Amino acid sequence: MRPIIKAFGQLFANAYKRFDQALAHPELTQLSVQQEICDRLIASDYGKALKIRSIADWQDVPIVDYDALEHWILGHKKRQQIPLTTEPILFYEKTSGSSGAIKWIPYTQSLRRSFNQMFCVWADDLIKNGPRFTTGKIYACISPQLNVTDASALQDDLDYLDGWLRWLLRPWLVIPNNLNRLQNAQEFKHQLALALLQAEKLEIISIWSPSFLQVHLKYIQENQELLRQELHNKISRVGVARRRHRLQILGVNPIPWTQLWPHLKLISCWDSANAADQAKGLRSQFPGVLVQGKGLLATEAPMTIPLIAAGGYVPVLDEVFFEFEDDNGSVYRLHELQQGEKYTIILSQKGGLYRYRIGDRIRVTHYYRQTPCLEFLGRHQAVSDLVGEKLQSNFVHDALHSMNLPEGCFKSLVSFAEPAQYILLLDYATTTKEILAQQLDEALSQSYHYQRARSLGQLAPPQVIISPQIPEILALHRLRSGSIWGGIKHPILATSPISAELLQELQRTSS
Repeated sequence: MRPIIKAFGQLFANAYKRFDQALAHPELTQLSVQQEICDRLIASDYGKALKIRSIADWQDVPIVDYDALEHWILGHKKRQQIPLTTEPILFYEKTSGSSGAIKWIPYTQSLRRSFNQMFCVWADDLIKNGPRFTTGKIYACISPQLNVTDASALQDDLDYLDGWLRWLLRPWLVIPNNLNRLQNAQEFKHQLALALLQAEKLEIISIWSPSFLQVHLKYIQENQELLRQELHNKISRVGVARRRHRLQILGVNPIPWTQLWPHLKLISCWDSANAADQAKGLRSQFPGVLVQGKGLLATEAPMTIPLIAAGGYVPVLDEVFFEFEDDNGSVYRLHELQQGEKYTIILSQKGGLYRYRIGDRIRVTHYYRQTPCLEFLGRHQAVSDLVGEKLQSNFVHDALHSMNLPEGCFKSLVSFAEPAQYILLLDYATTTKEILAQQLDEALSQSYHYQRARSLGQLAPPQVIISPQIPEILALHRLRSGSIWGGIKHPILATSPISAELLQELQRTSS
């Protein structure tokens, strides 16, 4: 099997070599990418409407968000041709961000190729500098399509890649056919659990949100006996002793996950900002397994790649044109960034998004070759404002950190409109919810506007709800709204109040 892994490395080596050369010349590389994207803009109806004739007119291209482009993208329906690009639209992929309405991002062949390039570079770095892979067996994230009638959306991680690469990787997947077509959440969890439990040689788990994996590990833990019985009926008579040992491991409580998947070497998932605690939990559950952050990877574009060789996250500078805005509103190019400084990303990609304010904030950690490495900090200052308290996500993060909550626990601060109040959601805690509610009130009262709203009676005292079911309840709620399970992000601060129905469902499970 090892020679096959080396063959994969040789296949990806050229992409890595080109990328490594680009890292040594970020200014020239970015200028070339900008010119290519500008040429696409000039040829489009959108560019003609803006009267863009050359790269010299770049500053006349407005910096926009999705709302400003929605009518250019969708019109009255999804179309195969849109005014933003002359390329045909292959499909539309929906975002499942932490707040706001669903957004549909058009994908062209050129944009898909950008994701393809990112994957090849990442894979080559892992093969050369990461764990010693031997089996090549992969679980790539698949999400159920609950309440979804549109079949055009992507179904799993590999759908972002070109056809030849998907074909090459399919034999190494451990997932049964048609899992993505299940529309019942419980059935999906059960079938996925069975598939993973039978994947004795599983070596790589690639997911988006670490909470997605945590939910399914929890399902396996809580349904051990049922799963053992089904596995006993499913497994082959070949290698009976080894299979019996596997069933014995599944009977241990708590389950020793690394014994269940002894070949597992890599878990690829988000591990920054709101996902940091959940990723830390995976690291404690899977000692000896590399839990590697995916970097900054959005539906709109690949932005950074985790490179072991770089010791950080390098920008996909040969496929995406980057601009960066500081807190004073000044805009910089990639080679102009200063180490230690924080910026908000404005990107231009090959699928028809030009000077697009994606809302992600980064910090420059260090330089690799001649290129700055970018750490994802979170969304650009999410704000919750029920009665004028204007709580910001960074402040809430620090406030919750000051409460000394258990390391790795799930936590999200949500609001409720009537009565106006804040509710801290935790999957477990070592202190009573009454004490935690008091600590939360004191921590949030460090904000002048929150403290004033509490003293005036505009905000009711905060509550705390503790239940191991909270991450799954929130995920299923988002699924019913059209989000994709594997890509759901749970924000540290929700910016819109939750419904009475959702609050009641959360309270029913509270300990």
